[in-house]
Amino acid sequence: MARPKPETFDKHKTVAENRRARFDYFIEDKFEAGLMLTGTEVKALRAGEASIAESFAEVRGGEVWLVNANVPEFSHGNRFNHEPRRPRKLLLNAREIDKLTGAVERKGMTLVPLSIYFNSRGRAKVELALAKGKQAQDKRQTIKDRDWQRDKARLLRERG
Repeated sequence: MARPKPETFDKHKTVAENRRARFDYFIEDKFEAGLMLTGTEVKALRAGEASIAESFAEVRGGEVWLVNANVPEFSHGNRFNHEPRRPRKLLLNAREIDKLTGAVERKGMTLVPLSIYFNSRGRAKVELALAKGKQAQDKRQTIKDRDWQRDKARLLRERG
């Protein structure tokens, strides 16, 4: 019997976060995926150097790949240092890959990485979201809601 998955992800140390994704997309479902990395990539991530601001994930040949994520070269790496923007394979269950494939092909959704982090066991993980793009009026509504929440908090702080 398979062990149950926790509801929230066990984020021990967040390395990179895609804050723009929550503004540009409606987040439908989240997945935790492992990252297939080389040694110098892990060392660069542990140093806190990574950017996933303009990255995305795609399903290719029954596998999921993280594309355009920037993990800069490790400063003390030798000639075997990694390429900074190479596509990296994401490790998911076959059932999860099938679910992502169906949503991307049939529903026109996008796979967006929300964050890269290390869990409590020291493994590098990616929080991957199945998302639908927002239009301009949706983004304006998001800005209005965010401003109203900020003003409401300010009023409550002042009044009592």
